[in-house]
Amino acid sequence: MGSMGIFCWHSAFVFGRQELTAGRLFRAPVVCRAVIIMLVLAVLLSVSVVGGVDAGVSEIIEDTVAYIMKTVTVPGIGQTGGDWAIFALMRSGSAIAESYVRSYYNKAAGHIDDVGGVLSTVRYSDYSRVAIAMSSIGAEPRDIGGFDLLEPLNNYDATVFQGINGPIFAIIALSGAGYGEEPIIGRYIEYMLSRQLNDGGFALSGTVSDPDTTAMALTALSFCRSHTGVGDAIDSALSRLSRLQMTTGGFSSYNSTNSESVSQVIIALCSLGISLEDERFVKDGHSLLDSLLTYYIKGQGFEHERGSGSSMMATEQALCALAALLRIQAGRNSLYDMSDAPKLPLEMPQDRPDGMHPDVNIPVVSASGISFSDLTGHENENAVLRLAERGIVNGFPDGVFRSELTVSRAQFAAIIVRALGLKAGDMDIRFADVPDGSWFFDYTRPASAYGIIKGRSADVFDPEGFITRQEAAIMVFRAAALCGITEALDDTAIRNILSQFVDYRSVDSWATEEMAFCYFTGIVDDSDIEIKPTERINRGEAAEMVYRMLLNTRSMGDTYDKA
Repeated sequence: MGSMGIFCWHSAFVFGRQELTAGRLFRAPVVCRAVIIMLVLAVLLSVSVVGGVDAGVSEIIEDTVAYIMKTVTVPGIGQTGGDWAIFALMRSGSAIAESYVRSYYNKAAGHIDDVGGVLSTVRYSDYSRVAIAMSSIGAEPRDIGGFDLLEPLNNYDATVFQGINGPIFAIIALSGAGYGEEPIIGRYIEYMLSRQLNDGGFALSGTVSDPDTTAMALTALSFCRSHTGVGDAIDSALSRLSRLQMTTGGFSSYNSTNSESVSQVIIALCSLGISLEDERFVKDGHSLLDSLLTYYIKGQGFEHERGSGSSMMATEQALCALAALLRIQAGRNSLYDMSDAPKLPLEMPQDRPDGMHPDVNIPVVSASGISFSDLTGHENENAVLRLAERGIVNGFPDGVFRSELTVSRAQFAAIIVRALGLKAGDMDIRFADVPDGSWFFDYTRPASAYGIIKGRSADVFDPEGFITRQEAAIMVFRAAALCGITEALDDTAIRNILSQFVDYRSVDSWATEEMAFCYFTGIVDDSDIEIKPTERINRGEAAEMVYRMLLNTRSMGDTYDKA
């Protein structure tokens, strides 16, 4: 978005720009900026690409999600750090604690009630923005505390009053929530087509198109391709964007070369099902993704302009762009098609179990309809899918899960930490073999600090080391205790539980209590005749154990009979 800040992404700003920044605003001198850009480009060139997607994108998404959640502690209705923040988080597919989602809903619904359902009398895109956010968390935008957020969008004159931005977001809000056949959408399409400029693009005002408005118009029209004239309009707008793209792969809007313009174009292309490697959008070997990632600051989100410091507005839009990219690569719904959004429970599933550690926040479902081609009919299919819906486990870029692969100590730490929603925070825990910047850095620290997985020694974690079934039982036993799940088993009970298995004597003495606990609570299936305590645990088995542990907290919305 250009430095003039004319309203594009945020519907509450018509003129003027406000940005919330986290931390210190950094303005590097020209030489430092050049060095920074060179370093970033060097990193980008060193990252491998799998299936057309940068292999580092998932890590950047996780880092950006963590930054937003750390900065926006209680999201509510608002342009920056509010509705778009919760939307970006939910569509990213990352694990978001239900308490965090619920806090947004309660705060937003409370505000809607306070104003009697009237969000604005001049900016009807405010209704669209909040409706989009509500749809992303699985709430019904037609009934937020008895108020219908979509009904105002049937007021054509009020919606178009602010210009093309009104119809753009009205189409996205209605279509994304499953109301794409509303008669009013046809009128908004005609309005948009009438505002297409001679150069093929769109603008908020004037006769020269800008990339932001053109991209957002394309995103809206992606829902309407069957309407007369829309196909030609899309082709013309795409040609205009291709001409506007710079040799660096990026865009300039209102004399500002910025990340938000790139983000909006990525979202538009992904909404239309167009690859970022399309020759029309690769200039001098530089793609849109190449350009966007040059604005990334590890641990601080994204910049508006290079060297300007972290910007929440830019960060939210960049996260949406990366989520849109991964969605199209995974064959999932486009960013704004919320038909796959999980349904928000009317109430929290139930009170936290007695004894649950206050830092435990079990993630809410952030994506539905996930599947893996190699899991159909697999014994661990349900467990894997339920965890994947919460961002606790992930598959591979080619759409498979590979449950048979063994799990390393770092990987198991990541699964457990995600499952409990634990954060690294300012923990002063260091291992010589866990370098800063490694993908498992923020997982090994909380796993160790909360006593779930201990290091091999005071300064060695052994992240690549394998885990046996009895070691996994110990780790899950400790994680269960943090969730308030405990069982007092004496020696007799432990012996009675384990002796039903033919190889029970092979369980090491230091693991008998934990192994018995896992069988007693149903965390490990007791239908087999062998424990096989020293065999390495695989991905499917690890997912099953963690899933069954979470079922014991009654936080998953599922039930099972552990008997």
